[in-house]
Amino acid sequence: MAYSVEYVPAAVIEELRGSHNLGVFIHLATDPPLHVWFGTADKVAGIDSIDPAGTVYLGGGRLIGLPTLEVLVNGTADSIEMTMSGIDPETGAKMIDSIPEVRGRDLYVGMTTLDEYYQPMSSIIPLWNGAASHIVESSQTVTGSTNRTQSLGLIVTSGEDTRSRPSYALWSSAHQRALSSTDAFCDGTSRLARGIYPAWPNY
Repeated sequence: MAYSVEYVPAAVIEELRGSHNLGVFIHLATDPPLHVWFGTADKVAGIDSIDPAGTVYLGGGRLIGLPTLEVLVNGTADSIEMTMSGIDPETGAKMIDSIPEVRGRDLYVGMTTLDEYYQPMSSIIPLWNGAASHIVESSQTVTGSTNRTQSLGLIVTSGEDTRSRPSYALWSSAHQRALSSTDAFCDGTSRLARGIYPAWPNY
């Protein structure tokens, strides 16, 4: 087998010169690994140096935007947030409960073009590598009969040092119940601190 110095295959370069469909793939090295690509239906693909035999990348929905990906320069690590939105709260809670430890895990972002059958035209070409830091969740306040949705995000740094969310003073349910054991007024403050707004009743 001849060695090639081509980082991007010629067929992919040629496809990029014209009208093309681009597949963006994310590999998060948790245990077990998480494989997601931005599109519908699942795809079998792989990064040669990580999963050369290929694996199933789950369809994560339509790509709305991708944060600017910067590399580590002069010891300064940038951080980005990758977010999935439109998740119903019940599904979001199950996802958070089932997510393995992410802190310090490698995350790879790669791409390749898709053919006329929307299949990858090559192995995934890795473009950026970062280190996962922590999960964030948020939701919007809803009114009337609007369905509540939730957003889940992953903070990733471009260097080797992960970052923690800031710690704020918080009057918790435990504090309140120490004063009054039956007072549930502060039961939702931990969720509010994470940006999750409660569903207010309609009268």
